[in-house]
Amino acid sequence: MRAVTDRDFDQVVEQAGLPVLVAFWKPGCGSCRSLMRELDKLELEVLGQLLILTMNVEENYQIPAELEVRALPVLALYRQGLFERFIGGLGTREEILKQLQLA
Repeated sequence: MRAVTDRDFDQVVEQAGLPVLVAFWKPGCGSCRSLMRELDKLELEVLGQLLILTMNVEENYQIPAELEVRALPVLALYRQGLFERFIGGLGTREEILKQLQLA
């Protein structure tokens, strides 16, 4: 999974050419670590269909503030460079796939 920052976020999301799933997280968050493990599994399955990015909210403030991210972890889905919706931040690979409607 590729990490993005406030600085390169817009460019990466707009130029992706695929739907983009962004995981907002922070170090020391146990639920965040669990989600990252599930996303690692998911990434191999959705290769070519979905780009998965991560953003550390302790190092990046602008994008999480724009989206009003208040709880972690949280997943944000973008299509054609535009924010579509939040997806529950907790869950298994299967649950995330179901919410993405890629399954």
